[in-house]
Amino acid sequence: MQNIQETVRNVKLDNGIAPPETILLDGVLHRFKDESGKLNCWYTAHVDGRAAGTVGNWKTGLKINWKAEGDYPKLTDSQRLDFQIEKDCQELVRKSEERTRHQEAAAKASYIWNRATPATTYPYLTKKGIQAHCARLYKDSLVIPIWNKNVLASLQFIDKDGNKKMLTGGKLKGSSCNIGQYQSGNPLLIAEGFATGASLFESTGHITVIAFSAGNLKQVATDVRLLYPCNEIIVCGDNDASGVGQRAAREAALAIGGKYIIPELVGCDFNDVLNREVNV
Repeated sequence: MQNIQETVRNVKLDNGIAPPETILLDGVLHRFKDESGKLNCWYTAHVDGRAAGTVGNWKTGLKINWKAEGDYPKLTDSQRLDFQIEKDCQELVRKSEERTRHQEAAAKASYIWNRATPATTYPYLTKKGIQAHCARLYKDSLVIPIWNKNVLASLQFIDKDGNKKMLTGGKLKGSSCNIGQYQSGNPLLIAEGFATGASLFESTGHITVIAFSAGNLKQVATDVRLLYPCNEIIVCGDNDASGVGQRAAREAALAIGGKYIIPELVGCDFNDVLNREVNV
């Protein structure tokens, strides 16, 4: 097994990826940190009859398939158990490190948020044609709160040019931000971005939940459904040229038995659509 682990390690090194300390040959996808400390790298490796696998980096788009020469015996039950134990240990360490990052980010978010001032005007708000709502100002940035189970988990920073940045280490999965107040019997809207959510609320008056990313729509929708089992929920997706926004909105809606709507024009979100209607 050691020679196969060395093969996987060399494949990573040959492609500019620093390998993790332990390499598991169980055929399961394993994530590990790149040089920035983020879990952007991954690999699979198995030796059940034939040693092969894949090494990749989500950030760079790198994906390398590898295959070792010769045949290998099937894994024994004992070897499978050893791999599972090692995998479980790695997962426990990963979750512990993740909790620590989230806690540190939450503390930093609270510090910044408590020192930020309510926003009234800001170039980004003017450009997008929206009100400030829950946004605040901190130094030169617009700051949007990101909540997880009513606890401030992170922040989004938007500069004057519209560039966005998340607070490092903050918990995003399942986290969100509401614009407006819940009204019994009215639909709830879910959108990706702050400007889109603000435009939807200002146009409809319905509470709008911001998920901050297409990948977070499904989890946020699921959590909203648990809170409001009887309300109509509409996922308002972006019409991305890549198709990512449309797929994510559809998956989120299907997961909760809700509806989804997409702007007709490719490359547009509902902030674009509603601004165009106002300016016509």
